[in-house]
Amino acid sequence: MTDSILDLATSSSPRSDGGAVLRVDELSRRDRDGMFALYGRYFTHVSQTVFERDLDEKQWVVLLRDGDGAIDGFSTLMRMDVDGCTILFSGDTIVARHRWGTTDLGRLWLHHVHALAGVSACDVYWFLISSGFRTYRFLPIFFREFHPRFDRATPELKALVDKIAIRKFGAAYDAATGIVRLASPAPLREGVSDPARRALHDPHVRFFVDANPGHADGDELACLVRVADDNLTAAGLRMLR
Repeated sequence: MTDSILDLATSSSPRSDGGAVLRVDELSRRDRDGMFALYGRYFTHVSQTVFERDLDEKQWVVLLRDGDGAIDGFSTLMRMDVDGCTILFSGDTIVARHRWGTTDLGRLWLHHVHALAGVSACDVYWFLISSGFRTYRFLPIFFREFHPRFDRATPELKALVDKIAIRKFGAAYDAATGIVRLASPAPLREGVSDPARRALHDPHVRFFVDANPGHADGDELACLVRVADDNLTAAGLRMLR
């Protein structure tokens, strides 16, 4: 595999939804401050020093802006290589409340990750850690196979996610539970991470809450998905159109 995956062109021209994918080194000081301000609206115990440190280890940022250029949402992305596979790790991710229920960020993210997978000479996986049920809920909506899940064991994905999580988080990862407990967690604010009673009727949401009982305190559930067309649901394929 070459480094062409890192050199993939990004789209700094704004789309109709205000979205763009930028290299981290393309972000302005205003962008960084705007990202942190949005992050602080939805997470507690936040540190700009920690936020900036985590941002600087990433390669890309999927970014949403409003009509005035203010940041409405973002997701950071980092490449890792583990066991001959390309791993795309999602870091800090948040969307402003008025965009909840839209696919703006997810559609742009999926297009970018799909393009990255298209230039890779090996299998590509999406690795994420989630302290919120809304993020976890994207897995069954857009992907056929993922780890972990309520309805069956996924031992091959479990073995790989253990290797990735230990590489990335070391002793902060508990392989027995699949939980990452960061040294400086930033829990979601009250009302953001707690599912409504009706959401608990969804078996995927119920599984997330049971598998990550400390999510309100900032505990993160380690998850893994293979990025490939044959692993996309009908909804996932529609997102690429």
